[in-house]
Amino acid sequence: MVTVQEATLAQVQRIVQSKAFRTSEVHRNLLNYLAEKSLAGASGALKEYTVGLDVFGKPESYDPRQESTVRMHVARLRQKLAEYYRTEGVDDPIIVDLPKGGFKVTFDSRPCVEPAPAPIAEIAAPRPRFYRWEYVLVAALIVAIASALYFGTRLRQVEQKVSTTTLELTPELQQIWAPFLSSNRPLLVCLSTPAPGVTGVGAANGAFLLGQFLGLRKSDTVLTSSDQISAPEIAMGNVVFLGPTEGNRNIQSLSPNREISLEATGIRIQNPQPGEHAFYADRPPKDSLDIGETHVLISHVPGLYGNGESLYISGNGVAAVMGGVQVLTDPVRARALVAKLKGNSAKAPRYFQVAMKVRAMDEMPIDIGYVLHRELAVAN
Repeated sequence: MVTVQEATLAQVQRIVQSKAFRTSEVHRNLLNYLAEKSLAGASGALKEYTVGLDVFGKPESYDPRQESTVRMHVARLRQKLAEYYRTEGVDDPIIVDLPKGGFKVTFDSRPCVEPAPAPIAEIAAPRPRFYRWEYVLVAALIVAIASALYFGTRLRQVEQKVSTTTLELTPELQQIWAPFLSSNRPLLVCLSTPAPGVTGVGAANGAFLLGQFLGLRKSDTVLTSSDQISAPEIAMGNVVFLGPTEGNRNIQSLSPNREISLEATGIRIQNPQPGEHAFYADRPPKDSLDIGETHVLISHVPGLYGNGESLYISGNGVAAVMGGVQVLTDPVRARALVAKLKGNSAKAPRYFQVAMKVRAMDEMPIDIGYVLHRELAVAN
């Protein structure tokens, strides 16, 4: 008979071998370490300094007050555990958690809920189940469908229950989004079509975050992909594009060359001003402990033939696109962005390009900083 201890250890190994943890050795090691200490009853004595030495190989001179490596990875481990139990581990019998405020890992049995017996006439053959995250990773289209369902169902479920104050925007968010939200044109959220062998997770995650922001504010929102969108659709609507434009001819043809452009390895500036560089290169992380740097280009330009609005959130990675969406939907980040766009003027330009640097760990944005911007003139 399998003991509780053995079942718990097996659950931990099931988690560290999952897709959610497969690409992150540091979080596998961290979970194994904290789980072992917790099962041995030694988690109460764990300190940030001890974890830094034992798991991350820090020197004895390591000072947690000056370096946040342990805190950042512990927070990311919590997110990964939550991600695992939302997807691959949705039916696992043991729930492994890392509550905030310490390093103790908890192990709880999942409550068993007995389904009510169906009438004999309604009993049918089992249906296939499609909740597993690996299907999402196989094709970005599945993620797009899930996001599209979110747009529709979320709106129908709660739009009548939410007061109008919930939908109010800060002045800065109003300035960014008013051309899209106040228009009677439909809003097309267009995901970049991934290149062969590349998943569209970055654009899909950005679409989900954007869906949370737009879901109650713009009912006629449609999700599509860049290989499905057509010129008539664009001409009749406003477009928000997520992901790299390189390789997406339909999207590239909609906007002429601008002062700032996204390339495969960074951001190119056509006419650098004093103090600016001609190229801002992305820096991929060296390993799972390293903080990488990528860039996102946000461009608000007139729509096709000068009709409507087009907003491009273009980046080369998951963190870049997610960071760009955060800048445009978070009140604090939006306030900082609009302040940069205004400069010494009383009002921010309607059309602009802005380059931002996104520092990320394990494809999760941890810091987003302004690089430069250009005001775009509107042809009369």
